[in-house]
Formats: sequence, C-alpha cells, structure tokens
Amino acid sequence: MSEPVKVTVVYYSQTGNVTQLARQIAAGAEKAGAEVRLRRVAELAPQEAIDSNEQWAANVQATADIAEATTDDVDWADAVIMGSPTRFGNVSSQLKQYIDTLGGLWFQGKLADKVYSGFAAASGKHGGNESTLLALYNSFHHFGGIVVAPGYAGEVAFANASPYGVSHFGWGTPVDESVLAAATAQAERVVNTAAALKAGRAAA
Repeated sequence: MSEPVKVTVVYYSQTGNVTQLARQIAAGAEKAGAEVRLRRVAELAPQEAIDSNEQWAANVQATADIAEATTDDVDWADAVIMGSPTRFGNVSSQLKQYIDTLGGLWFQGKLADKVYSGFAAASGKHGGNESTLLALYNSFHHFGGIVVAPGYAGEVAFANASPYGVSHFGWGTPVDESVLAAATAQAERVVNTAAALKAGRAAA
C-alpha cells in the first residue's frame, strides 16, 4: 500500500480569518487521505500592538496550541499550502520572514518538485487577494515548485471567484460557507495532484 501524501499547511493570521481557512484546508487535505501538519509562522509584532487589538489578541490565544513552522515542515512535505492576509497587495512580513528561512533547503534543491498552493484574505473585495497570491507564487516558482491553483475547476471553486487560490474578504466578518467549501476543494485538488506525481515517480 502506498504512503499517504504529506501536506504542510503554513500560514499567518492576525485576527483569525486566515486561521479559519488554514484549519479548513488542513481538514480537507486529511479528508482527501493526506497526512497533514498545520503550522503557524512566528509573530513579529510587539506584544503591545497585539494587546491593542481585541481580535488579534484573541486569535493569538486561540492558536497557541498550533506549533510554529520550521524548515523541517517543508522538507518533510510532498505538498505545501501557504496562507496570508494581504499587506499592501503582498504577503505579510511574518510569512515572508518564514519563506526567507527556506534558503538552505532551496540551495540543496530540496524545495523543487513539490506541489505548492496558496490562500489569502483581505479587508475588501478588491483589497489585494489576487496580487498577494501571485506574489506568493513568485517564490514557489523560484523554489522550482509545481504550482497547483484551484482555477475554475468545478462549481465550488467558481463560486469563490478566485482562480489563484481561495480568498476571503471582509474586515471583521466571518468566513462564509462558499469560501470554506472552496478551501476544501482546493486542498483536495492539491492532494490529488501530489498523489498522482508521487505514484508516477514510484512507478518510474
């Protein structure tokens, strides 16, 4: 019997929306048969800034049980799914700092040929979700990775209206069911693609 696909979900979330997406994607990957690691990146903001925002402080407390991401989590994985809120149309500094720690693995060629995908959140409908994902995918291309975006593959993905990756928008609003369904579909697409690649390599 073949080994399950190994998926690492790495994310940064300030007020909890990206956390909710990350948990949904991790659950979707597990449902699709993958072995999953859910990891949050280290917070860089000072404690006083966190304490000044009730939602931010609550999210930090609610995710204290989620382990911080290390380079081993990417090295271990067949597929990596990263998520971030948008920051001026780009990934957050917290996620970017983590990506920058992967240089050693990149130099050894250990980031290449894995499957990668991304998800995002922004305060407004045109608040930078797509540019954030495209910026994230720039790094994946440099890794030598295989980028698997949801596209418009099926009604669930189409309903989220984001071919680059599942996206939530709305400041302080909960993630709705159509977005959560799209997150599950994206995770399944990543797992199925990684499984096919893994099987092909084993047969070669």
